[in-house]
Amino acid sequence: MNRPRLNRILLVNDDGIDAEGLQVSYEIASEFADEVWVVAPQADQSGMSHALSLQLPIRVVPYGPRRFAVVGTPSDCIVMAVRLIMKDNLPDLVISGVNRGANLADDIAYSGTVSGAMTAILCGIPAVALSQAYRKNADTPWDTARMHAGALLNKLLAAPLPPDLCLNVNFPAIDAAEVTGIRPTRQGRRSIRAIGIDPRDDLRGKPYYWLNFDRAGGEQDEDSDIAALRAGAVSVTPLRADRTNDAAMPLVAERLG
Repeated sequence: MNRPRLNRILLVNDDGIDAEGLQVSYEIASEFADEVWVVAPQADQSGMSHALSLQLPIRVVPYGPRRFAVVGTPSDCIVMAVRLIMKDNLPDLVISGVNRGANLADDIAYSGTVSGAMTAILCGIPAVALSQAYRKNADTPWDTARMHAGALLNKLLAAPLPPDLCLNVNFPAIDAAEVTGIRPTRQGRRSIRAIGIDPRDDLRGKPYYWLNFDRAGGEQDEDSDIAALRAGAVSVTPLRADRTNDAAMPLVAERLG
């Protein structure tokens, strides 16, 4: 199969530079680019959203040719790559992930994986966020992302992507051979109000807490990302940085008028 060729792809994630999913992304990206660069957090930065390190210094640690760890967030990684590490040879595409765990519905507001990709489009570089769902107490089916991402990118990269487009891709928690297809989807609905708090005591009797997310999601529209994964399909949701609620503009204008 003839693959579209890019000069260079930049990889980022929020699970850290040693994460297994980043190696999966490297294998995928190598099929499409002459150069694959990695600028990823040195440690796990899950749930950091668009955070930038403004109160702490950022350190960059070389890990090998075209491979760097950043002591910071996924957004820090993109900024350091675009403004410093790769400033003279910017990437044609950013791939964020492959994240261990889905990033669906309201998750995207908190996801470091999606935010790494969103920061890229703020810098004028198209981006794809890849996330692999998995079932509790089961191995992560990395081969599902590994086998289906290539065919997906082959279609998406057939023509240049708009620089302000972020694609949020989620692979279902099933074996690669069981995937039912690829669906264009909308962001589903899942409320932060469903979050649970698990209180515990440390060895000194002092309380601490874990946050637990309800992953069920309730009823969903058929074209939602959650519905796609429930049907065993890969979901592809186009995202944009502009969060203006256009439908509410007449209401605001009326109240202010």
